Amino acid sequence: MPTTSDMRWFKTNFQDKINAAIAGTPFTLDLMTALACQETGEIWPILRKTDLSLDRILALCVGDTLDAPNRSAFPKNKAALLAENRGQEMFEIARQALVEMAQFIDSYKGAASNPNKFCHGYGMFQFDLQFFKTEPDYFLEKRYAKFDETLGKALGELESARKKIGLGNKAGLSDLELCHVAIAYNTGHFNPAKGLKQGFAPKDKHGNIIGPFYGEQILDFIQKSKTVTADGSGTTTPTSDTTTAATFKVTASGLNLRSEPSLQGTVKVTLPNGQRVRAVAEQVTNGFREVETDFQGQHLQGFCSAKFLVQVMGTTG
Repeated sequence: MPTTSDMRWFKTNFQDKINAAIAGTPFTLDLMTALACQETGEIWPILRKTDLSLDRILALCVGDTLDAPNRSAFPKNKAALLAENRGQEMFEIARQALVEMAQFIDSYKGAASNPNKFCHGYGMFQFDLQFFKTEPDYFLEKRYAKFDETLGKALGELESARKKIGLGNKAGLSDLELCHVAIAYNTGHFNPAKGLKQGFAPKDKHGNIIGPFYGEQILDFIQKSKTVTADGSGTTTPTSDTTTAATFKVTASGLNLRSEPSLQGTVKVTLPNGQRVRAVAEQVTNGFREVETDFQGQHLQGFCSAKFLVQVMGTTG
């Protein structure tokens, strides 16, 4: 799991390029940091602690070795890839990428020992090999190993996802809406009824979900990213401007701070009566207000039932 130290390394190396690329879009540096953590967070946080160059780290940001029956998209397996035009050439690249990456990442050593296994995801933001049919040169020329290229692909996919889920006309997106876009980036669609409990989720050998869903993890990464500066000078208070954000007080005996604006959201902590919180967004969603607060030595952000919050006089929103 990537840490705030990993996020600081990421921002120090890439934030200038990201900020230039996202200018004029509703996407944020914190979203892109979260995506990098979610998509290849098992790779680059380990590689950055070696003596590898930045270019080499980017080249080794590959992954996803699942094949049929756990994969339905092209290529389902080695045979499917070899049957495609220039498939043998691609397999050799995909296979070598796995072998070289697995030299540093223990969790991939098992797959690398199987001569039929190869990587399906390429670049820090993971562009899937299913697109080899329409964009073969991107993979064959290893463009994914250049940060500008993998960033460009990610932003293009995010823009397509944004339009697909009906957010194409919004100039700005809340953190929750950015998570919705990220879910569509991961799955190709978004179901509002499921909230953040969508996308990839880790499972045990029996198929039981044992970790957060993709959407939940993205929100957590976004919130952590907001506490991180690029220059290593420490952390900053995330999200809202606390000099102007409205402050509220908890009126219930105990109020749950949840991961998303629904009763299905994971409870992060139960806030006591009188606890003060700051509004992150003006709007109330499904009866929940997005807030941030400092509690028991931690800076927390999430959603609380709005009916148990009363605004403190003298604060504005």
